[in-house]
Amino acid sequence: MLIIPAIDLRAGKCVRLVEGRLDRETVYSDEPATVAKLWEKMGAECLHVVDLDGAFTGTPKNLDVISEIINSVNIPVQIGGGIRDIGTVDKLLELGASRVILGTVAILNPDLVEEICNRHGERIVLGLDARNGKVAIEGWGLTAEKEAVDLALEMKQKGIQRIIFTDIWRDGTLKGPNLEAIKDIAKSTNLKLIASGGISTIKDIHSLKEMENLGVEGVIVGKALYAGTVDLEEALAIASNERAHIC
Repeated sequence: MLIIPAIDLRAGKCVRLVEGRLDRETVYSDEPATVAKLWEKMGAECLHVVDLDGAFTGTPKNLDVISEIINSVNIPVQIGGGIRDIGTVDKLLELGASRVILGTVAILNPDLVEEICNRHGERIVLGLDARNGKVAIEGWGLTAEKEAVDLALEMKQKGIQRIIFTDIWRDGTLKGPNLEAIKDIAKSTNLKLIASGGISTIKDIHSLKEMENLGVEGVIVGKALYAGTVDLEEALAIASNERAHIC
């Protein structure tokens, strides 16, 4: 299983939100590229970068910072946040992103997801963000009348091979991941799955590693790393047994 540090960008800074709320923001660094290099130095094999400004507005706003991060490290970087057209996907891949994460567009224009998957294959990932089991879109500001499992299955038919599943109520809370929801999504879809949201302790890493046989191949860790409740090197050691190289 792969441990993937998260770098969330807002106004060019490295931040963390609680439950996606702008009024519960903590700024951790004015230099996201420096943070990226730190995680790489500590052994991370992949980074997860989200343009929060892009997620809220529908268009990436931190491209310069994203480019700086990609160019500052020698490990793959996957990018999400406000990516809703082919041109933006192409631009991010040209900048050197290893993978691009689609979210809102899966609800608004599912046929476009199919077109993008046909063009870029496994470099396209579905960001499946759920609130009470239903899909949240547009920076988590809206909740669609669509069950997360149903959207995952629909996107599987469109060519999606991998999902990043986030339980919004857990994100940034350090309350632990929604293990039952993760298990349900994995078993219901048979898609490759990266778990996200609520990771708080090394015990959570152990619990998710036990789901590798269900297709859980990675875990995104954000606030727990910044708050110091999870040590990256310890987490990497736990996950290193036959770790999947998925980035």
